[in-house]
Amino acid sequence: MKITWFGHSGFRIEIGNQVLLLDPWLTNPLFPEGKRAEAIAGATHILLTHGHFDHAGDVVGLTKECDVPLVGMFDIMSYWEASEGIQVVGFNKGGTVMLGDVAVTMVNAVHSSAIVTDHGPMYTGSEAGFVISHDGRTIYVSGDTDVMMDMELIQELHRPEIGILCAGGHFTMDMARAAYAAKRFFTFKTVIPCHYKTFPILEQSAETLIAGLPDVDVIEPAVMEPISL
Repeated sequence: MKITWFGHSGFRIEIGNQVLLLDPWLTNPLFPEGKRAEAIAGATHILLTHGHFDHAGDVVGLTKECDVPLVGMFDIMSYWEASEGIQVVGFNKGGTVMLGDVAVTMVNAVHSSAIVTDHGPMYTGSEAGFVISHDGRTIYVSGDTDVMMDMELIQELHRPEIGILCAGGHFTMDMARAAYAAKRFFTFKTVIPCHYKTFPILEQSAETLIAGLPDVDVIEPAVMEPISL
């Protein structure tokens, strides 16, 4: 398995026979423009946690460019299928879809979800996270969220070994709250923080997360440097 950070909350996840692009906002300030072709090479599906621009801003164009399905909340998938003519897999919380030999379950998150239109914000269904599983390996992607008691259920039902956790603060839980969530609810072996460094308003370092999880391998990702797990 390989996990590659695109900056902000975007990732390339190579697992089983799939190459999943998760919230691939490739126009984020941290992403090197010359790496675009490498980032999307061989993509099989694009996963979207919610509609905010810093997650969804590039997904319609990438779905067309890569000629692959966009996978996410039924409401926004249905809208873009009709308005943009793209391939979609729409489902909802508690549902599981098989992407090749990889199972993806949509789970709860606590945030909001909208896209900007000429007439103001258009709400796009609910925010979500994902549990991604293959051959006994399981990743929990928090999406944008605060700490929530649903995390206890996610642990009991799925027992993920890897957590990709938003941790930048202001719009989501910060490093201290992410550490609390990981320690309180999960038995992660590895945690990868995201939704940080992108803007000055967000946390710039994972030091607090690392200090709060001394028994977990907390990996501060570097943009476009694959993490093999």
